[in-house]
Amino acid sequence: MNLLVRRYIKKESTSGILLIIATIFALLLNNSFLSEYYTSVLETQITFKVGQILDIDKPLILWINDGLMAIFFLLIGLEIKRELILGHLSSAKKIALPAIAAIGGMIVPALIFFIFNYGDDYALQGWAIPTATDIAFALGILSLLGKRISNSLKIFLMALAIFDDLGAILIIAFFYTSDLSFHAIILAGFCILILFLLNRFKVTRLGYYWIVGALLWIFVLKSGVHATLAGIIVAFCIPLHAINEKRKLVSPVKHLEHHIHYWVAFYILPLFAFVNAGVDLSSISFEKVVNPTSTGIVLGLFLGKQIGVFLFSFLAIKYKIATLPKCSSWGQLYGVSVLTGIGFTMSLFIDSLAFENSNIFFYSDKLAILVGSFISGIAGYLILRFVKVKRRCNI
Repeated sequence: MNLLVRRYIKKESTSGILLIIATIFALLLNNSFLSEYYTSVLETQITFKVGQILDIDKPLILWINDGLMAIFFLLIGLEIKRELILGHLSSAKKIALPAIAAIGGMIVPALIFFIFNYGDDYALQGWAIPTATDIAFALGILSLLGKRISNSLKIFLMALAIFDDLGAILIIAFFYTSDLSFHAIILAGFCILILFLLNRFKVTRLGYYWIVGALLWIFVLKSGVHATLAGIIVAFCIPLHAINEKRKLVSPVKHLEHHIHYWVAFYILPLFAFVNAGVDLSSISFEKVVNPTSTGIVLGLFLGKQIGVFLFSFLAIKYKIATLPKCSSWGQLYGVSVLTGIGFTMSLFIDSLAFENSNIFFYSDKLAILVGSFISGIAGYLILRFVKVKRRCNI
């Protein structure tokens, strides 16, 4: 396993621990005498205005969900681009198993959610909530297992999560957009053209991409398409390799990925978890929790993800489309399949798009994400902790 992948897994593992701490802290705050302050801070209106030209007025929680998460999606885009060209997704053989597994891990949870919520048009807006996997949490649990887990299995989970993220991006783009603004879309298209030209001429100064990317974010936000998609567009327009002014071969993609990964892993994602995971448990009763929406989310994450990932992986390997990860057993593959039910940050993000007002469900939708993710994490860890390991294989 190369050094870049080792660093990636180490950062994601540590970030997973910070996410747990941020979640617990948010739950404690919003269920204590400080609850009023926690809520009021998140609802603080922040306005950005430039004369009569631009006016963005949003509460703090949406600045984080729409703004800072665009940087998270920028990082995802950089990772996808690098892996598709040079990394573990650069050939059909490498792509096959994680891609097929990811497809199964999206289809089955969505079907389970649909079955429980059929006939309720509003609830069905959340069909994509249990389709996501939180790579930071999942790799964080794998790190607790040490050498019991082969490097190839870790890479499989990482690649699967990348395809999962790509699926989430497409879902957000096609299913979670509001009324479109024609003028804003034209301006966004002009920004994309500039980014394309910067890429075409192999411009290596990242400052230009940041400036045009910020304008693109504003226009995409105003267009009705979710603003975080601007991060993906910018990422795909940054050159993987180029010659700089000093006539040296550089990689703007790797350079930017290296610098923002730290901020995303240790600040942006924990902050996102803190502002979104603070469920008010005082207003939740058993009757409110056990509803079709929350049941569909919990079972979609815990059962749907593991069934979809493992079943599609089994079929791909059985019919020789792909091969079992090196130095891994079927039991370990199943354990990792269970871990993919840790939706957490991505599920919370999709939930915020699907249900703008969680009060309708008394926040049981968010609680269901936490419960489904928690059960998947515990069950996946226990399976991988006690399943037989191939001792004679160099992992």
